[in-house]
Amino acid sequence: MASPPLLLLDNISLTLGAVPLLAAASLSVGVGERICLVGRNGSGKSTLLKIAAGEVPHDGGTRFAQPGATMRYLPQEPDLSAYPDVMAYVRAGLGPNDDEYRARYLLGALGLTGAGKPASLSGGEARRAALARTLAPSPDLLLLDEPTNHLDLPAIEWLEDELKSLSSGLVLISHDRRFLENLSRSMVWLDRGQTRRLDRSFAHFEAWRDEVLEQEEQEFHKLGRKIAREEDWLRYGVTARRKRNVKRFAGLQALRAEKRDYTHKLGTAKMAALDAATSGKIVADLDNVCKSFGERKIISNLTLRVLRGDRLGIVGPNGAGKSTLLKLILGGLAPDSGTIKLGTALDVVTLDQSRSTLDPSVSLAGTLTGGTSDQVVVGGQSRHVIGYMKDFLFKPEQARTPVGTLSGGERGRLLLAMALAKPSNLLVLDEPTNDLDLETLDLLQEMLADYPGTVILVSHDRDFLDRVASSTLAAEGQGRWVEYAGGYTDMLAQRGVVLSLAKAEKKATSKPATPAPAKPAGTKLSFKEQHELKQLGAEIDKLQGEMRKQETILAAPDLYAKDARKFATATAALGELHKKLETAEERWLELEMRREG
Repeated sequence: MASPPLLLLDNISLTLGAVPLLAAASLSVGVGERICLVGRNGSGKSTLLKIAAGEVPHDGGTRFAQPGATMRYLPQEPDLSAYPDVMAYVRAGLGPNDDEYRARYLLGALGLTGAGKPASLSGGEARRAALARTLAPSPDLLLLDEPTNHLDLPAIEWLEDELKSLSSGLVLISHDRRFLENLSRSMVWLDRGQTRRLDRSFAHFEAWRDEVLEQEEQEFHKLGRKIAREEDWLRYGVTARRKRNVKRFAGLQALRAEKRDYTHKLGTAKMAALDAATSGKIVADLDNVCKSFGERKIISNLTLRVLRGDRLGIVGPNGAGKSTLLKLILGGLAPDSGTIKLGTALDVVTLDQSRSTLDPSVSLAGTLTGGTSDQVVVGGQSRHVIGYMKDFLFKPEQARTPVGTLSGGERGRLLLAMALAKPSNLLVLDEPTNDLDLETLDLLQEMLADYPGTVILVSHDRDFLDRVASSTLAAEGQGRWVEYAGGYTDMLAQRGVVLSLAKAEKKATSKPATPAPAKPAGTKLSFKEQHELKQLGAEIDKLQGEMRKQETILAAPDLYAKDARKFATATAALGELHKKLETAEERWLELEMRREG
């Protein structure tokens, strides 16, 4: 007999104001299950998770939590203001039998000491503190709302490993595709107030979702044909049967209402960046640039050229200097040494992750128009604000909604709407994917693919970098930055080869720390081994020559953009050659030591 669920939500409904948000939404979580809750921004995912956590009441339906089961909830925007320091905040989440040592371990693993004051914490530090508080008790059930927001890549990868090691049940909201793929076992899709469940990982979700929507689209077309038949009957049918006419007319009106409702609910975002005049071929040219703050070296001898049409991804841990690098590239900050030359005819549009430009008290429409009219200027032409809002999946009734009441994803979409209304030939995007739903991420990716200008992108979203970036600039520590062709996965592959080559070179050139033991009698090389030693020297030279050829191919800065298949082949060949070289060198060293002994 199956054990009862840790948490059960059945036919949950909720109306906010006059707008129904949830209708017949259900969620069941068993012991050790890993469920990812997905849906469009504003669909009610965070609200459903708050209902699951018992923090928000619902209008209808049933909520059941297993008696005695421990549950911890990570909100999207944690509030630490009631606590004197981070450690006090984390301790407050521990139960009577929980181990404080685990709380200290988690704080240390997340780069926090526990002594920080809430008022001085950045968004990323507050999120890390909230994660430590949530994970420290090792609860039976974890409810996590966007846990990767404001985290850098090392922290995201650490969190993945930590969650995999837990036996806790998990309900997770995230728009990080790679994070979802690595953790999910089941998917719950919240769509138009209702939930659908797929007991497979996220890797299968999007194909399944598209099948569901395609089936609905077919039903929609059938509905349209039925309306056409009813209209034809009303025009040409037997008018004497008036009662039946009236009934069928009422049915027709209901069908029309259903069609309007269907069209209104689905919606599709329209996203396009407006082109400015073409910039010069060279957008930015950095030569031996250095920048330090006191004793801390941020950038050391960086040489980088950004050309028109490049999609440059910038990655590195928080504090590595990504924002400083952006300011240097855009001319907002002077280097300590080296030169920076900006291209000609640049029209720059910047998307800031802090969202500090948004006034929470101003309405959505007022933010887009400046509050002066009902028109928004898009690329020099006026458009009615309601029409422009619809392009970004906002409903007309949201026009007077204060920005402060919008969800995180809706605020992200609003910033995109503001940024893309301006003509540009250089887009600078600082964490543009935060809080955006999967559909909007897809549209943003397509827009960037069609954008004729240059894109500089700072992101911790590994999948988005793989889909968008033509090259990746990575922080390697001590102020060193290295540009790799391709996206994040390509960067990891090349970095692995580079590190392995450096390790092999160090191993081959280093001398033993202690004298080699005396060779026992009878270990002279046989004739076969002497021949092998001679052949190994020639083989090593040949392998090194082939590796130099592959490295020359990969050194072409635009190889990935022009021929991704050739780039992948060269990368794989270089890795295979390195393995052969390492094996040959180890065997040569073994035989040579025996010969000399």
